[in-house]
Amino acid sequence: MDLNFYKTEAQKKAKEHKKFLESLKRKPPKNLDYIVQEVHDEVFAEIDCLNCANCCKTTGPLFTKNDIERISKHLKMKPKDFELKFLKTDEDDDQVLQNLPCWFLDEDNKCTIYDFRPKACREYPHTDRKKVFQINNLMLKNTLICPAAFVWVEKMEEKIDNKCVGKSVVSKNAYHFNKKMLSKTETQENSSPVCYANSKEIRDEFKLK
Repeated sequence: MDLNFYKTEAQKKAKEHKKFLESLKRKPPKNLDYIVQEVHDEVFAEIDCLNCANCCKTTGPLFTKNDIERISKHLKMKPKDFELKFLKTDEDDDQVLQNLPCWFLDEDNKCTIYDFRPKACREYPHTDRKKVFQINNLMLKNTLICPAAFVWVEKMEEKIDNKCVGKSVVSKNAYHFNKKMLSKTETQENSSPVCYANSKEIRDEFKLK
């Protein structure tokens, strides 16, 4: 997968994507959550995260108390020892990875703690989120990191525009990118990238109340 290509395209279309996402916030379609999920499913039926793992290599999730307890138990470590070995406290007083790529990313791009991974990892890149317009700024940042997020915005833009004129077709732009750049490998179950932890828009979601 050509990550530089996707990043360049995302940079070129940043203003267009921002305008589109802002339009969803101003006047969201009544069935927006359904469309979001539908497009999310389409994108991840075509894109295999195991061919990328860019998020795991270049960004990191924040770890909640529950995340730390769950993962450390799986690793048969004390939570405090887990924190000392793998985590640090950032400027926002959140627990994040000491180094990147992620400690738990294997050579084949699989997550070695997949079933116990942080909540942030499970939800990235947030392309199936309800009321997705609440994280517009984060989504724009994700398009620079995650090809799936970029293709999702492309498909969403075309699908919403077509529904507005009474049509229902697949995004030509997204189709072009998928056919040109994606390998035809079978999507595997163990394919989950990581949250863009430095985005303040949703950091608080992963903190305990």
